[in-house]
Amino acid sequence: MNGMQEAETAIMLRPIYIQEYPLLEDFLYDAIFVPVGEEAPPRSVLLEPSILNYYQDFGREGDYCVVAEQEGTLRGAVWGRVLSGPVKGYGFVDEHTPELAISVQQEFRGKGIGTALLCAMLDFLRSKGCRQASLSVQKENPAVDLYKRIGFAIIEERGEDYLMLYTFKR
Repeated sequence: MNGMQEAETAIMLRPIYIQEYPLLEDFLYDAIFVPVGEEAPPRSVLLEPSILNYYQDFGREGDYCVVAEQEGTLRGAVWGRVLSGPVKGYGFVDEHTPELAISVQQEFRGKGIGTALLCAMLDFLRSKGCRQASLSVQKENPAVDLYKRIGFAIIEERGEDYLMLYTFKR
């Protein structure tokens, strides 16, 4: 290539395909914030009911996911669902507010993919008439700054986490 670096292939945002639903489990595990110097929890943490709730039986009415694809490989995903059953999610606000989960592969963070995914999801939820969306994030997670920049507000502190809410302008 005569010493020139090849340009990175563009990231494409699109809805998730049904055959990709099982990948949400992997994305959710990657989304778990691990502070520097600490070990990641065992994958079995994904079987806890409050975590399982975010990906089990994905594809129900009201579930939606946007993925970031590059050269046929998924680099990130954001998905939302209303978790109104007996087991609530960490970002539970009420039985009408979708909770969001977002994950970008470690080596692709800081490149605007998370921002693009989140904005695409919020545009979709707005088009569906949602009034708000929520998420939970650990206070130490650098993604807190991204969420604030996009318009999420901290509405509650829960131990090591923030409960954040995005309210759609009407």
